[in-house]
Amino acid sequence: MKGKEFEENLERGLKERHIQLIALGGAIGVGLFLGSATAIKTAGPALLLSYIIGGIFILFIMRSLGELAVAYPVSGSFSAYANKFIGPLAGYITGWTYWFMWVVTCMAEITAVGVYVQFWFPDVPQWIPAMLALVAMTIVNVVAVSAFGEFEFWFAMIKIITILVMIVVGAMMIFFGLGNDGIPTGLTNLVAHGGFMPMGVEGVVMSLVMVMFAYLGIELVGVAAGEASNPEKTIPAAIDKVFWRILVFYVGALVVIMSLYPWNQLGTIGSPFVFTFKKLGIAAAAGIINFVVLTAALSSCNSGIFSTGRMLYNLALQGKAPACFGKLSKNRVPLNGILVSFCFLFIGVILNYLVPAQVFVYVTSVATSGALWVWAIILIAQMRFRQSLTPEQVAKLKYPSLLYPVSNWATLAFLVFVVIVMAFDPDTRVALYVAPAWFGLLLACYYAFGLHKTSEKPLARAAGGRN
Repeated sequence: MKGKEFEENLERGLKERHIQLIALGGAIGVGLFLGSATAIKTAGPALLLSYIIGGIFILFIMRSLGELAVAYPVSGSFSAYANKFIGPLAGYITGWTYWFMWVVTCMAEITAVGVYVQFWFPDVPQWIPAMLALVAMTIVNVVAVSAFGEFEFWFAMIKIITILVMIVVGAMMIFFGLGNDGIPTGLTNLVAHGGFMPMGVEGVVMSLVMVMFAYLGIELVGVAAGEASNPEKTIPAAIDKVFWRILVFYVGALVVIMSLYPWNQLGTIGSPFVFTFKKLGIAAAAGIINFVVLTAALSSCNSGIFSTGRMLYNLALQGKAPACFGKLSKNRVPLNGILVSFCFLFIGVILNYLVPAQVFVYVTSVATSGALWVWAIILIAQMRFRQSLTPEQVAKLKYPSLLYPVSNWATLAFLVFVVIVMAFDPDTRVALYVAPAWFGLLLACYYAFGLHKTSEKPLARAAGGRN
């Protein structure tokens, strides 16, 4: 881009309903349907407190992101903000870390697609549906951003409808005895097996790591801001609504699950969703939930391809990635970035068969560390942004963050606390070993390829798409 400032030329084809469902779908994943039992075993019914505590800090992060995204609605989002308000090195590390985080996540999701399809077609080799899913989601992202938004809208809608049905049906079981011979189960299971907090405060603390990982993906609304049709309206609406909806879905579903079944038995019955539908006499319950988690995996892959392409595009505009990634197709999508991400995902599918599954545990730990890094960068960038404004400019902010700057410092302290908690769990401790290696590699490349010599390119105010 010429001149002192650059702007993005992406198509603003995402409507408000797209933005809201992108954020909502990004944070409601397979974990709620299949992995909730593990988190429940860690904290018991007090897991509800963990989700509420984590949700409050996520709200602070999202409101900080919202303040920046309304002022600077660009697809590079956190990387672009870090580059402008913190420095080129921060923008470089954030952009590549977020790119790699989604590549790794998509590798796992693509493999999961193959597993889920084998539920119905056990004789089909796992790599075939995995490859078909990867190709299909890549094509969707290449066609137009509106195609991505439409697919993501319906993928998210399937998950939301399933959760709502679960909550409504579960409530009828709890209060009216539906599926239980007319005998209400009540809420006694929430306190009947060791109390509401059977694992004590330690259980709540240890579950915070899993809870925060469950919220991973909600920041997608920031990446989508660069292609929002009316960012000053859609971004605030999406952030305000998605926070409360996610709390309702997560907390509501968990209240139902832990009311219907003793929390200490959930690990032995499989997916609580499957078990609940079976109690209603729905024989195809397992198939229904398998379809839902299949769409959840496709949704994650779809979002990942979208995010990686946009992040490479913005890194190129910063001069921190090859210039070819900064070019757009005739449909105004970052085609080169999407295709390169596709190639890495293709390698990931192959690696699933060539290396032990344990290798992916170590690589995925970079993704979890990446999420904490990105959230911290959002908070710091927003503080730097606010410090650059005059009191008059602050008064004119269209979507200011909440409780600034107390909320920023409190949330940063909370994220540091989560990192410390990770050290006490063998499954998450590996992130503390792998993440420094990843950041060390990025630093080495930064100086080895002379990226530190490239001049910082200020971020153009892109509200409305043109300056």
